[in-house]
Formats: sequence, C-alpha cells, structure tokens
Amino acid sequence: MGRLIYDSTTTINMEDRTLAHLQIVIGAKLRRGECFPFRWKAAESLGSGLNSLWMAPGISLHFKYFGSRPPRINGAWIDALAASSNSDAGLQLVPEPTSSAEESKTEAVPGD
Repeated sequence: MGRLIYDSTTTINMEDRTLAHLQIVIGAKLRRGECFPFRWKAAESLGSGLNSLWMAPGISLHFKYFGSRPPRINGAWIDALAASSNSDAGLQLVPEPTSSAEESKTEAVPGD
C-alpha cells in the first residue's frame, strides 16, 4: 500500500501500482507547469465521499512506495488517466483498461 502525501497535510493511501501510474501522469503535467484538480473517492471506511486537491508545480508531493520492486506500467492506463486529467473535472482514478502483452511490460517508475 503506497501513499501520496500532498503538501505535508493530506495523505492518500493506495496500491503501489495505482500510485506509480498517477506519479507518471501528475509528474508530466507538473513538468509542463500545468495546474489541475485531482479527484478521488474516499474508502468506504472513511465515508466514501469525493475528495479533490488542486495540483500545482509549487506544491510539495511525496510518493511513498511500500513494495520493493517497481510496479508494471500499463500504457493504456497512463493514456486514460492523462485524458481524464485534461478534462474539466480534472485527474480522476479511472479503472485500469485490460492490457496487452506489450502494454504490461515492466518499466521503471520515475524517481520522486
């Protein structure tokens, strides 16, 4: 179970694989100087409400992984997440598309 820590004030727990895909999409947008909302649904144990953060280049982010090996990266999921990030609603955790053999090859996760 990984963690996305936003501005030292908000911690979002999620699977390492999900976190790796979000890091790629968020990193690409922030490198281009883009600001955008990131929305996710809270776990049922936390009330299942909708949450939103404003992502901007000057805000501190920390991606904490608990696994010892880089997760497999699905290019189709990166594309789907990136498409959601360019919508009016902003980046949302969309379901992972089924992957082909090429899309599910192992790639290194970029550093923080």
